[in-house]
Formats: sequence, C-alpha cells, structure tokens
Amino acid sequence: MTESGVDELDWPAQSPDLNPIEHLWDELERRLRARPSRPTSVCDLTNALLEEWSKIPLLNLVDSLPRRVEAVIAAKGATVACVLALYLHHVPRFVAGGDSGELITAACELGVAHPPGYPLFTMLASLTLRLLPATSPAHAVNVLCAVLGAVASGALCYTVCRMAGPGPGAVLASGSFALSKLVWQWSLVAEVFSLNNLFVGFLFSLSACFHNAETVDQKKKFALWGALCCGLSLCNQHTLVVYVLIIIPWALLQLYTYKGLCFSAIVSLGVCFLTGFLPYLHLPISSYLNKARWSWGDQTTLSGLLTHLLRAEYGTFSLAKSESKVNLMKMLQAEYNHFVADLSVPVLVLAVLALLHALCNRRWRAFVCLIAVMVSVYSVFFAWRANLDIENPLLLGVVERFWLQADAGVCVLAGVGLNWTVCLLERWLGLRMVWNVGAWLITAGLLSHTIHLNQREFDQSKNDVVERFARELIFSFPESSLVLTRGDLPGNTLRYLHYCQGLRPDLSLIDQEMMTYSWYVPKLQQHLPGVKFPGRIWDPVNTEQKNSFNIEQFIQHNIHRPMFVCIGLSEGDPSWEKSFSQWPWGVCEQLMPLTSHLHPVEWVQRTQNLYNWSEAHNSFPPGSWERVANEEMWQARMKMAFFLFDLAERMEGGGQAHLYELSYNIYCQIVGAQMDYPANWDKNLALAAERLLRLGGGRHGLESLLNHSIHHFSRYIEREPMDPQSSAIRSAITHLSKERDKLRDSHRKTQHRPL
Repeated sequence: MTESGVDELDWPAQSPDLNPIEHLWDELERRLRARPSRPTSVCDLTNALLEEWSKIPLLNLVDSLPRRVEAVIAAKGATVACVLALYLHHVPRFVAGGDSGELITAACELGVAHPPGYPLFTMLASLTLRLLPATSPAHAVNVLCAVLGAVASGALCYTVCRMAGPGPGAVLASGSFALSKLVWQWSLVAEVFSLNNLFVGFLFSLSACFHNAETVDQKKKFALWGALCCGLSLCNQHTLVVYVLIIIPWALLQLYTYKGLCFSAIVSLGVCFLTGFLPYLHLPISSYLNKARWSWGDQTTLSGLLTHLLRAEYGTFSLAKSESKVNLMKMLQAEYNHFVADLSVPVLVLAVLALLHALCNRRWRAFVCLIAVMVSVYSVFFAWRANLDIENPLLLGVVERFWLQADAGVCVLAGVGLNWTVCLLERWLGLRMVWNVGAWLITAGLLSHTIHLNQREFDQSKNDVVERFARELIFSFPESSLVLTRGDLPGNTLRYLHYCQGLRPDLSLIDQEMMTYSWYVPKLQQHLPGVKFPGRIWDPVNTEQKNSFNIEQFIQHNIHRPMFVCIGLSEGDPSWEKSFSQWPWGVCEQLMPLTSHLHPVEWVQRTQNLYNWSEAHNSFPPGSWERVANEEMWQARMKMAFFLFDLAERMEGGGQAHLYELSYNIYCQIVGAQMDYPANWDKNLALAAERLLRLGGGRHGLESLLNHSIHHFSRYIEREPMDPQSSAIRSAITHLSKERDKLRDSHRKTQHRPL
C-alpha cells in the first residue's frame, strides 16, 4: 500500500467506528433485511449479498475515515481537557490530611514513603516540585495528581472508543468516573490514588487494543506495552496486583491461540514486565545515601527491601496492623451502597446492559467478561482483607478510597452498554439520530447532576484547614522544643511544614511509632542533632532487651529541652508516669517532672490563647481530616479545664475547691462564648458546678451553681440520650432540682420572716 501511495496509520485502529468494514457489514445486513423476500438457500444468499454489495457507495465510507479518526481524538482530548479544567479550578493550594504531608515530604527530601514505598509517585512528585518552583510544594503535587486524574479519565474514554466507538458512551464512562464523589475528592490532593487510576485506565485501554488486534504482530506489540504497564503499576499501589494476575494469563492464552507464544516472546514480555520495576531502585539508593532528613525503613539489605515491599510492618495485603476483621457481606454491601450513591443507578443499569449485550456479541464477549471478573474478584478480595471498622467514619474514608479501582471497570461497562444499546435500537427500529440525541441527553443529564451534587463539597481551592491546624501547632511550641508526634494528622502535617516549608528549624520532630522500629534510630539519628537516644530501639514491652529503651529513659536523656507529645503517649509504655506528668498545651501536652510545681492561674494564662482558631463546630463532613483537625482544636480549648478538674479529683485538702472553681470558671467562659459546641462540654461544666456545690460553692452563689448544673446536665441528656450513664445523670438532675427547691423555699422563708 505504501508503494501505491496510500498512507497507513502507525497504530491501526480497530474500534467499530474507525474500521470501515464494521460499517460495511452493518449496511450490508440492513440492505439484506430490507429486501422484499429473504433468501431461502445458500445460493440465494450469495447472490443477494453480491447484488447489495454492488449498490453500496464504498468511496463515501472511505472518505469518512479522516473525520472518524478526528472524532476519536477529539472525544478523548476534549474529555481530558474538560476534566482537567474542572480539577485545576478546585485543586487546593495547601496540604491535606492523611498521607499527603508524608508523600510530599518524601518527594521534597527524595526519601522513602511508607510501605510499599511508592517510588514512582515520589519521583514524579519530586520532578513536579522542580518544574513548579514558584508555588508551594503541596500545591505543586496537588496539581500533579489533578493532571494524572484527568488523563486517567481520558484512558477510560479511549477504552470505550476501542470497544464501542466514540460517542456518548465514551463521554459517560469518562465523566461518571472523573466526577464521582470519591474520584473527584482523591484526584485533588497529594495521594497515590490518581496514579493508580491512571494505570487502571492504561491497563483497560491496552487490553482493549490487544484484544482487538487482528494480527499476531499487533498483539505482540500491545502485549509488550501491557507488560511494561503492569510492572510500572505495581510500583505504586499494590491493589492492582489483582487486575494484573487476571490480565496476564488471559493475554498469554490469547497469544497462544494466535500461535504467537514462543520462548522469545515470553522472554520479551518478562523483560518488559521487570523493566517496569526499575523505579524500585530508588528505595535502596535513597536508603544507602541516607541524605533525606525524613525517610521510612532501611532498604539497604534484601530483607529490609522485602519487608518494605511486602508491607510486613503493616501486614501484607492488609490496611493496618490489626487483628480485627469485618464481615465480608457487610463490606460488599457498603461497596454496593457506594456504587448506587456515587455512580448512580442509571450507570449500574447500563453496566448490566453491557453484560447482557456481550452474550450476543461474540467478538467482545470475552473482553467484557474479563472486566467483569476483574471488578468482581477485586471487590471480594478487598472486602476479605480490609481489616478496618467501617462503622467509624474516618476509617470508612480510608477504606472507600480503594473502591476507585472497581469504579473504573463499572464506568467502562456503563459506557459500552450505552453505545451498544444505541446501536441495537438503531438496528431494530432505525431513527439513528433520535437514539443518538437521546443518549447524549442522558449523558449530559447524568454528568450535570453529578457536578451539581459534588461541586460545592469538593471545591478545595481555598481549603487550608489542615495546614492552618499544623501552623497553629508548630508556632505554639517554645524555642528548641522536642515534639513526639503520634498519628497521621499532627505527624505528617508538621513534618511537611518543618522539612518542605522550612518552618521552625529549631524543633526536633520524633515519630513515636517509628521509634519502635529497629531502623529508625540508626538511620535518622544523624538528621536529629541535639536528640539523645539511650539505645537503638524503643521497645515498650521488652525494656530489658539489649540496646532497647523505654520512654522514661528517652525523656530523661532529653530533659534539657522542652518536650511535648502530640497526640498522647503510647499506652503500651507507662514508665514515664513514675517521674513525669503531662500538662495541657493546646492540642498537645508538655512533659514535666513530677517535682515541678504547677501554678494553675499562671498556666491557664499562658495556654488559653495559644491558637487563633475561628472555625465553627461541626462545620465539616464526618470522616474528613478537616473535621478531625477542627475537633482537636475545639477539644483543646477545654483541655485545661478538664486537667484542673481531674487534678482536683485526685487530690485532698484545701486546694481542691480552688481547682474546681478554676475549672468551672474556664468552662463557663468557653461555653458562654459559643453557640454550638461538643456535647461533652455540657456534661463537664455540669460536673464542675456539682463538685463546687459539694464544697460550698466558693465565690459563686449556690442557686447559680444549681441552675448551671441542672441546665447543662439536661442539655447533655437531650444531645446524648444513649450515654451509658444517662440514668445516673437523670437521677442527679432530680436530686439537684429538689435541692434547688429547698434552697428557694429557704430564701422565701427568710424574706418573709418578721423583723
């Protein structure tokens, strides 16, 4: 053809709308059905086919090919452009909660993130930081994730184009995925899920191209690219191993069927697959150089590398170090509820229609079944291994992010189902324009409705709550403080501000959990000047083991520095209680020797205005990190009052009434200044008033204390009727009401007594 002057496409497209023979077959079938009499023999059928073939204007079909190619390119490109524009408009400029702070810090320092390391994401994020130096590190990596998410939607669009041609189905698949609640949410922040979605899209599109290839050579080319993509995908999120383990035997079987599976082909595929793992070289190199001020693990040995890759410190194929298990059916039901709520019922119906159409479509039956099997096996496997309590909104937020991988398959099936349904209706009833317009209207309606539902909630462009929380914390510590962090919220966000933004270089940040790993002290001690470790590992259980230490020994070795804990010390090591106490310092606590004398009034004045926080209570969705940060700030306001109350409960003598009165005064001041506040504040204020009543009331009137105690106990029961102590609280309300009545009777008798 080249010698005849005919230009060929470098990658021959096989989708129905691009391959002219598909439309020729369709036109030939329609003309045959329209004949007044149907053929009754093979000879009649042959003659009828030849006759109708001669009437078809073939040049018109050939001339339309450039327009069809442009339509496929435009559909994919326009989809990516629209999704990217939407994402970039809503992308946050600040660090988010969860793992975002840690992943950005790993990119800033070129260190190693938590298991399995995410080397590909780390290198891409590091490159982005260098390409976008004018903006904050968090904003730069957030933009990267938005771009990856938009391209992922384009890959799903392309998959549908290869399976069922361009049209409303391709746009529906791309849009319903990109605009769904979870995908939109996790495509705007520095997390690994956008990159995982991209690889899911690549695997689907390459598998569709491979399945549709008509020659062995074409199949081999797509198989090599697919093998490389499989290897690279496992350098990010390991949940994709389920898809990879299903795709590989299917692809090998196809090659075997087409007589393309020889020894050299297997070797080539293996080389491409292993080439995809090259980003993992970053782990031992970074660990060996040890230049990153923050990094996770020691991958300089084979055992250390395998420990990290297999997530042995978390639990291989588990979400957390926990023995708790969730009912399989309960987890699957939660995922189904997510499909209905986030993807919508029409999308699920169209996905089912694709499965039904595939029963009659011999060409695509195997591939549609492949996607359905991948989604089903992954959903069951993940539900089996997800060991977090989804009754907790925050933990449900952790679990539901992993449903995105199944969402992509459902959306592809829905797009294919829509396009195939339009073709079927056209074949049966004609009126092609009517069905096409109807399909576009359905697509536009579903996507518009999804945008309307999610746009306001996921407009994160001005969301700085988590970073502002971290800034309030980091600037509240005295100079040269040593801060023991615990949990993702304070740990990852403080780490980001300290290492990426360069804030408070005088501080030393120590992660409590990491200090229990054998690699932490040897690897990171050189990056923590001024911090003295009494051994090589903090072992809360076997404190007598060689080179181990307990938390009390660590505190004693660093007693020369102000020391704070955020949030709390590990319950497994109570050794510190023998020599130290925790004094409230906002969200955190300062560790003080037991010999230190507390001056309550002075300490209250010092800590009551640590933060400038004005967010309203309950102003963020349950399960969000913004809500967690806000609740921590709100509870920090009450921490001093609760501390004084608890101190009074544990002491005897004349100072008890003074502490109760201080606690009561703080409660009244804070509660009186708020319209909405946590329910436990009512209970705490009522208890403080009741304790003060027992000791005579101090400088407060008895009736005033009774009124406060009754009012806030009653308000608490209204807000928390299921409290286990509700019956005791109701009894206390009854008793206090009687005491108030007696006091009022006594006052009336005194007022009416004759002089």
